[in-house]
Amino acid sequence: MKQSEFKKPRCLIVDDEPLARDVLRRYFAKLPVLDLVGECNNAIDAFMFLQSNEIDILFLDIRMPELLGTELVRSIKNTPKIIFTTAYKEYALDGFELDAVDYLLKPIKFDRFLKAVNKALPDYENVLNPNEPQELERKSGIDSIYLRIDRKQVRVVLDDILYIESDKDYIKIFTSDKMHLCRQTISAIEAMIDKNEFVRIHRSFIVPVNKIKSYTHELVEIDKKELPIGKFYLNHFLKIVNSESH
Repeated sequence: MKQSEFKKPRCLIVDDEPLARDVLRRYFAKLPVLDLVGECNNAIDAFMFLQSNEIDILFLDIRMPELLGTELVRSIKNTPKIIFTTAYKEYALDGFELDAVDYLLKPIKFDRFLKAVNKALPDYENVLNPNEPQELERKSGIDSIYLRIDRKQVRVVLDDILYIESDKDYIKIFTSDKMHLCRQTISAIEAMIDKNEFVRIHRSFIVPVNKIKSYTHELVEIDKKELPIGKFYLNHFLKIVNSESH
């Protein structure tokens, strides 16, 4: 299909987690051929939205309060193409029984998101070129994220981050002048940031590669702070820092 003949597919995100919606929104920004026409934080609002809006692809979480995503699909007529987005593998069978195009497990990586979109739009393969969004990503990388802190969505500039620490059900994001405390998992934050710019070094720590002052096989030094490297994360860490040095 030629670009001149292309009509942007209209897409809707339905997810009760603000960070999950933020990740998908970032991915849409890398694919300008998609038209993100709305977001809903619950299935009931999505049901109402779908009554008066035509949607081509529905990016739908499953486990939400009041009404499950699978229940939403069963309740609507003229069902759009469904791409389920969930943290729970046990719903996969339900998803495919509803003829879902794909089933994405959180944290969702961009290449997996792109693959699902290509499955939903096989006729548009010349428009959704896998090389195109990668080029866009290099040119227009995300420079900040929004986190829910003290009942507000607070903008955190990625370049200001020294390191991220997990503390039970919370994460602490340390910058040069303050610490942000956010009720979230470290895996959810990991899914939001560029894997070439940040690296997980431990089950409790993520660090920006360009802030690493020195390292051994056991420790990373950042701003006079020494952070442990977990054995499980060592090989990947070494791969990332070695690729940066070439």
